Amino acid sequence: MELTPRLRLMNWLVRQGLTGLPENDLLRGFCERCRAAGMPLSRAIVFIDTLHPIFEGRGFRWNDGESNEADIFEYGSTSTGEANQTWRRSAFHHMLENGHDEMVIDLAGTHDFSMIGDLAEKGHKHFAAFVHRFGEAGTIGEMDCFYSYYTTRHSDGFGENHMAALRDLVPVLGLAIKSAAQVEIARTLGRVYLGRETAEQVLRGRMQRGITEKIKAVLWYSDVRGSTAISERIGPDEIIPFLNDYAQASIDAIHDAGGEVLKLIGDGVLAMFTGENLAGAKRAALRAEHKFRGNMDALNERRAADGQPTTTAYVGLHVGEVFYGNIGSEDRLDFTVVGPAVNEVSRIASMCASVDRELLTSTAFRAGLDAAGRNYLVSTGRFVLRGIGHAQDLYTLDPAVAADEVVGGKYERYLAS
Repeated sequence: MELTPRLRLMNWLVRQGLTGLPENDLLRGFCERCRAAGMPLSRAIVFIDTLHPIFEGRGFRWNDGESNEADIFEYGSTSTGEANQTWRRSAFHHMLENGHDEMVIDLAGTHDFSMIGDLAEKGHKHFAAFVHRFGEAGTIGEMDCFYSYYTTRHSDGFGENHMAALRDLVPVLGLAIKSAAQVEIARTLGRVYLGRETAEQVLRGRMQRGITEKIKAVLWYSDVRGSTAISERIGPDEIIPFLNDYAQASIDAIHDAGGEVLKLIGDGVLAMFTGENLAGAKRAALRAEHKFRGNMDALNERRAADGQPTTTAYVGLHVGEVFYGNIGSEDRLDFTVVGPAVNEVSRIASMCASVDRELLTSTAFRAGLDAAGRNYLVSTGRFVLRGIGHAQDLYTLDPAVAADEVVGGKYERYLAS
């Protein structure tokens, strides 16, 4: 590849990296332009570690013909099991262990590296791999290298001119992909630690202290039943898996119903449901609570089969005006909701144990439902909640509904309507 097309491709990579072109499109555009300039690429894979609660990293593929392989893939931990063995047999692991930045392999020979034999069987002749290490300031967690390899079907393999072009171009490709990966990391961290909608608010620039908006929202507060006593009975290494299991059951249900998880408070979950139609948001909250019970049943069955302790949870539902936004100090902010309604929903949830019910809703929550929804909720009595200056009826699901809570039952059909 001559100097002029190299410079054009570098400029294209920089421009597209700045505009935020996705990684798979960056790789495809790079490979197609290389081929158009005379470099006989047949396949390329790039990958980069990331920060994610499940995946260790993400990779991207390009092939010169039709393929049933996805152009984006995610991989889990390579520190244990078969994945670790495969990684240790890879050319990239060999390069890291020996301090190499580049490796070229004639695929006609015999090699012990993983994946090399498969590439040769598919007609690829030469393999060129690169590892571009990041500096300390440019490293985030395990994201410390940009890995890539390129193959050709040309019988003479990659010539020196092709290798020189790759040495010039691949670092620019890596910089563009690293830029895109960092944006994805920011979004992932936001979603994981702030919540989906809250993260979007922050990433859109709503970070100034004191900027809040007054909204009317349906509030959810759930609390695992007897978690302190259970934590005292089980081993220290079992406590976090126990809490994670029950948090997953509630968070999945809230997200599936369109709610926003705002905060994890010990074993408690604070969430909200919003929308132009508040009656729809209330039904979504009831749908989440119903789904939560199903999740708990499945979880308890699995944990019991494994000889692990099981429990259930209390849920309080309320509706009211809250302030939603940035609250805190100049260097430590929390994007959350505050207001009397938030305190009230936690008090409602704490009353579940006193009346021996797993779900309690406020009078205001029930009042906004349609007639069918109100009929499913019955009063458990009138109470003055601690710290709340007025008495109100608290409602729970009519016990008769429990007998109907089979798949396709009337209550379930109501929630889905």
